[in-house]
Amino acid sequence: MIRTIPAGRRARAGAAAAAAVATALLSACAPSTSGQAGGEGTPLPSVTVEDAASFKLDDLVAAAKKEGSVLAYDGSGDVKDMAEAFTKKYGIKAEGVKSKAADTAEKMTREAQAKNVTIDVNLFEDGPMLVGQLLPQQIVKTWIPPDLAPHISEANRNPLMMISKAYVFVYNSKLSPQGCPVKNIWDVTDAKWKGKVMLQDPLGKEVFTQWFTQMAKQGGDKLTAAYEQLGKGKLKLSEDDPAHEWVKRFAQNSPVLTTEDEDVAAGVAAPNQTQQRIGLLSIAKFRDLEEKGYQMKVCEGMNPWVGFAYPKFATIATGSKHPNAAKLFVHFAMEKEGFDLEAHAGGVSGNDAVGVSKNNPPGLTDWNTQLYQFSASQLIADFRARQDIKDFWRLNHH
Repeated sequence: MIRTIPAGRRARAGAAAAAAVATALLSACAPSTSGQAGGEGTPLPSVTVEDAASFKLDDLVAAAKKEGSVLAYDGSGDVKDMAEAFTKKYGIKAEGVKSKAADTAEKMTREAQAKNVTIDVNLFEDGPMLVGQLLPQQIVKTWIPPDLAPHISEANRNPLMMISKAYVFVYNSKLSPQGCPVKNIWDVTDAKWKGKVMLQDPLGKEVFTQWFTQMAKQGGDKLTAAYEQLGKGKLKLSEDDPAHEWVKRFAQNSPVLTTEDEDVAAGVAAPNQTQQRIGLLSIAKFRDLEEKGYQMKVCEGMNPWVGFAYPKFATIATGSKHPNAAKLFVHFAMEKEGFDLEAHAGGVSGNDAVGVSKNNPPGLTDWNTQLYQFSASQLIADFRARQDIKDFWRLNHH
């Protein structure tokens, strides 16, 4: 459903309450030792890789079969295909459920408190929530497959990055056959594109607010340089940094907010579309092009980034009633077979032996240079800044 947030909405009381909750969650964290992704002195539970020499995958499979089933939640519907393939391969009943990250975090937290855990595996894209709440409160834990560990870099182990996915700016190639009509990230803040840029509501899609806070930490130089290439002179800031300045101008340019990427894809690239729009959506939507006849291409060459890459992490519920089946599912997700099912439209595996998907959409040719890259060291800082950036968006979206 497409919807826009009314101009002037403030929700001060709600924001204050949410900020208080976030503060309480942070103060409640009592982790044991320092971890990689915590940052700013905030420790995460340590992760020890089991001895690979003594690990036998056959033994894990046998133990998992005795448990009989596994339930995995994921923000992507690809988890259903992964669960089906897992069941076919191992004969273990697996169910995959698509669920938004915030809903999954709330459900897993309540289940842990009630000591009635049903979700075994969480394939989770909300890194700040993971390191700010779920891991420190021991609602979930990280398990590194010992036999795959040599191919998983230290930076991707705590928490365990399963896959890097991407959001990209797209356009209607039928309406703009000469290429993307926006060449610079600042173009979407221009009056020409007022009310013509579509994306999921950042207040309901945490990966967007994380992108904003990540850019505020380490994207300023490139944003400034990109602005100066517009030929309008130097960037004049009314906010603390170039990222907040961009977010403010973008929000004030009346982007059309939706609840699903599918609405963005249809609004930009549907076969009967007559109005040129720009969209920001998951590369997963590119697998619908042929079936739905969408005329959609990546805004290749957009300066300084065509979009952003974000990590998805694999975790196991601490109180899982099927711990071995959960481990086996994570193992499957970190292998090429599982990765290919999660990367129908592209991605990069956290397992270096698997590498980059061959399904990246045309126009996304260099994952490292075309996309803004999230830094795992900033995850806890993102968690702390989350409410502020949400309030900032609320105040500026018109």
